[in-house]
Amino acid sequence: MTLPGLLPRSRLPDRDALPRWLAPLPRAVEDFGLRAVWLVVVTNLLGTAFGFWYYGVHPLPLSDPLITGQLAAEPAAFWPLVPDSPVATLFIALAFGAWALGSANEYLSALAFFGCWKLGLWTPYVLLVFSDSFRAVNPLPMYLFLLFSHLAMVVQAFVLHRISDFPVRAVAVAVLWYGLNDLVDYFVPVLGTPHHTLIPGQTIGVDGFFTHPPEIHALAAAGAVVLTLTATVLTLATRVKKLELRANVSR
Repeated sequence: MTLPGLLPRSRLPDRDALPRWLAPLPRAVEDFGLRAVWLVVVTNLLGTAFGFWYYGVHPLPLSDPLITGQLAAEPAAFWPLVPDSPVATLFIALAFGAWALGSANEYLSALAFFGCWKLGLWTPYVLLVFSDSFRAVNPLPMYLFLLFSHLAMVVQAFVLHRISDFPVRAVAVAVLWYGLNDLVDYFVPVLGTPHHTLIPGQTIGVDGFFTHPPEIHALAAAGAVVLTLTATVLTLATRVKKLELRANVSR
């Protein structure tokens, strides 16, 4: 019997025998995530909306300017590169939604894996490394929500191998997108100063752009670059392992 709102088990793709380091979730968790795909999609879209609000898109409350917060202080040309976490949850909502509609898209899946792995771990990393500063500006419930909601993004990333083979061309697109993010966030800002998510300790300088104290900037950059590299390794290793498994079956 299929519960209301859940896809039937017959719709689920096969589960390749990947090593645990590439597919760490129990099969039951993967299956539930895929069967409850529309709940997952809606949850991620709500997270995307909250994320854009967190970065400064404020249609509500009406007393606020429409664009405030970090986005108000960033050059408009770089707005697509600033709200990293909401873009990542948008990618995974679109990836799962496309699969559920019968039009799985490898590019969306690769972008979703990179985004949910990278931002799902980078945000908890900086929340913990700079915990005293973050807890000084965020009430404990918000701090814990940010921590655990981002860790949940990592869980979602490890369901994607069921709907994607991570072809090299799709991984290359994800590397280019998140590599560009790393460049403008930490190394080559192009306009103004680097554009990474604000960390407590940054202020507006005399030039109107955010300051980037080196002790903050270096730690944030190191985490971002390592996570982009490990996402590349994980997706390409998944690709290689799937090809090996299929080659063994065909012999």
